[in-house]
Formats: sequence, structure tokens, C-alpha cells
Amino acid sequence: MAETGLRTTQYTILSLLAARGPTTMAALADLLSMDRATMGHNLRPLERDGLITIQVGREDRREREVALSTLGAKTEAQSKPSWMKAQTRFEKEFGKEDALAMRRLMARIAQLELTIDQETS
Repeated sequence: MAETGLRTTQYTILSLLAARGPTTMAALADLLSMDRATMGHNLRPLERDGLITIQVGREDRREREVALSTLGAKTEAQSKPSWMKAQTRFEKEFGKEDALAMRRLMARIAQLELTIDQETS
């Protein structure tokens, strides 16, 4: 992904916005298993570079709606071959079955609600 100028997290955000359309910062954070502050940190360079826009939510003014700009859509489309190349290389190194198993395991981990047990901490 180095040749695209994007980090993998940034490409993932652009790709999600391209696929889903405008969405709230909180929804993006949930999709990527990030807290809202981390999501904001990841969005700032994308907004600065004109790849996304962040506006007050249409339905709830406390929310921030994130959308792909025209430049962001172009950048996402141009970066997609590099992303696919990286995915293919990953599958080649680990094997398709192991790569799929790892993706499934990571998805399950991301869905866990980890809490600290008050009695053991």
C-alpha cells in the first residue's frame, strides 16, 4: 500500500465509505472496532487531504457524518488494485484456508465485549 500514500486503516475507511455511503463517525468506529477518539485521529489526515468531509449530522446535530469526497472516491478506486495485491500476497503466504480462518477469528475477536472482572482486578 506504500505506493498509494495511504495507510491500511485509511484505505479501509475510504473503502467502507465508498461501499456504504455517508455514515456517522460513531458507526465507522464500531465497524472498525475503534473508540471514537481513535477514529477521529484517523479521520483528521483524510479530511485535511480533501479525501473526506465531516459535517454535523442531519438527524442528530451531536453526530458527525463522514462522507467520501470526489477526490476520496478517485483515490479509493486508484488504491483498490494495491489493496487486492496485498490481500493476494497475504493469502499466498498463509494459504487461502488459513487466511480465511484468521479473518474469521479476528472478526469474532472484534465482536467480543471485553470487560474487566472487578473481582480479579
